[in-house]
Amino acid sequence: MLHLKVQFLDDSQKIFVVDQKSCGKGLFNLACSHLNLVEKEYFGLEFCSQAGNQVWLEPLKPITKQVKMDPGHLREELTRYLFTLQIKKDLALGRLPCSDKSAALLVSHLLQSELGDFHEEMDQQHLATHRYLPNQEYLDNKIMHYHRRHSGKTPAESDVQLLDVARKLEMYGIRPHPASDGEGTQINLAVTHMGVLVLRGNTKINTFNWSKIRKLSFKRKHFLIKLHANLSALCKDTLEFTMASRDACKAFWKTCVEYHAFFRLSEEPKSKPKALLCSKGSSFRYSGRTQRQLLEHGRKAKMKSLPFERKHYASHYDERQCRSSPDLLTDVSKQV
Repeated sequence: MLHLKVQFLDDSQKIFVVDQKSCGKGLFNLACSHLNLVEKEYFGLEFCSQAGNQVWLEPLKPITKQVKMDPGHLREELTRYLFTLQIKKDLALGRLPCSDKSAALLVSHLLQSELGDFHEEMDQQHLATHRYLPNQEYLDNKIMHYHRRHSGKTPAESDVQLLDVARKLEMYGIRPHPASDGEGTQINLAVTHMGVLVLRGNTKINTFNWSKIRKLSFKRKHFLIKLHANLSALCKDTLEFTMASRDACKAFWKTCVEYHAFFRLSEEPKSKPKALLCSKGSSFRYSGRTQRQLLEHGRKAKMKSLPFERKHYASHYDERQCRSSPDLLTDVSKQV
């Protein structure tokens, strides 16, 4: 299923769930029904094309052939729920740096999912006994201010909106690994879907995209990035970083191997035959489906997903709004 957000002329927004094979007309009709719009022929849905142009959604053409989908789009409701739980934990532990506004907005979506529609007394009691942020006591009013706006949103819709906020944060999905550069300056290394990052604090000072990297390796506690020859004229061919220990270095290298395989390869890498007598270097490789395989599976699979249970507190939803999506989902994809 596709979860598509439509912004109306009054700037209100609504997320619609449509089938993978739906044409533009299906989404347009849902939007018109939501507005109780009768003279719908006067209107249409506009979106930004891959070329950056504003174009009309064609009614008889499949949506997936017109609108560029987020390559990291999570199709399964359970997957999105588990990502939401990870963000909840990261916020509580202070591992997701963000502004007070973003933090309050994220928590407000968590409250909508867990408690239901805004109720001032219940919100106050819940925030007094449940810790979502290290500095939560300073943000309670802002959290409730945002929660008031989410009336009617189901838990599944709240997950989608929370993830939409989180993915725009500068440090979302980034786990810093302490290291030092060739000059002994303390920095952090991190790996993302796009490549390897060098950070000073929470500020990115360099990005090595996968396309620039020829090889990643480690020697004792030294992590090595070898760049392609056409880039060596601009900087050194091999960049060396020192980590706390060999184990820390090897663990980060393994994470890089997994990220590269998952996001860049079209299929799971094949295992190499073991040497009869001895071998040099690590034989570690990524095991599992790649992102491309997951997306293809999601497009082709017709299996009906099984329901799952969310952890809820006493909730109060409008009866029409509180029903979960009939397409309850099960697969869990890789945390990015």
